[in-house]
Amino acid sequence: MTFCLGMKTEEGLLAIADTRITSGNEASVAKKISVHEHQGSSMFILTSGLRSLRDKAITYFDERLQGNGTDLDKMYKAANALAEEIRRVRTEDQRWLAESGLAFDLHLILGGQLRSDDQHRLFLIYPEGNWIEVGRATPYVIIGETRYGKPLLDRVWRYGRSLREALRDGLLSFDATRTSATDVDPPVDVVLYYRGRFTMHELRLGAEELDPVSRFWNQEIEQAVSRASAVVDPLFARLEAAPAGEPAAAFPARPPRAAAGE
Repeated sequence: MTFCLGMKTEEGLLAIADTRITSGNEASVAKKISVHEHQGSSMFILTSGLRSLRDKAITYFDERLQGNGTDLDKMYKAANALAEEIRRVRTEDQRWLAESGLAFDLHLILGGQLRSDDQHRLFLIYPEGNWIEVGRATPYVIIGETRYGKPLLDRVWRYGRSLREALRDGLLSFDATRTSATDVDPPVDVVLYYRGRFTMHELRLGAEELDPVSRFWNQEIEQAVSRASAVVDPLFARLEAAPAGEPAAAFPARPPRAAAGE
């Protein structure tokens, strides 16, 4: 499984990806972020799915950038170009995957800013090649293992926060995933982009560097759970005082819904 996270703020973009690759009983490390910078334009791509499909689609996209990259002056055009390469790979490989009992599985996050963009942009691209743009209302997207890190971001992450806060919240979201998913693990690759600068900052963080984050977060969660007793204890007192052996009061029945036109 994979944990790939793209976050959007007023300041710019942040991307985080684990590096765990599993095949049967074997595990290895490989990058799931690729950075593409050319002629004053900067993009990153995060991928989840079959590694062979990822490598082929990124190779085709790189070749396209080298051949006619000057035609891509806005991020939506880059999203369309990458989608075309995904469909090309799908056309070439889907039959052979199906014969082996495999589905065409490739999700991508594309972020960055090209020379004619007035701002940075973030896209989620599906295996079929269609895409959606990530905006202010829900300014992040996760591909791969989404169940454990999403609740934290839904509670705390907002578009108006800083990139420094994005790294904080993103690493906590990764830690929540790493704790509950056995196939997501450090090291993680992090990419930082500031709006209008057209250059990416990239760093790999290992387990020893992330350990203080995990230990701090575990301690804070334990303390928060303990403090929650102040609001839960009155409910327990009511439960304990409830008559033993009697069913809880049922909710009142809803009146029947009127048929259409009544």
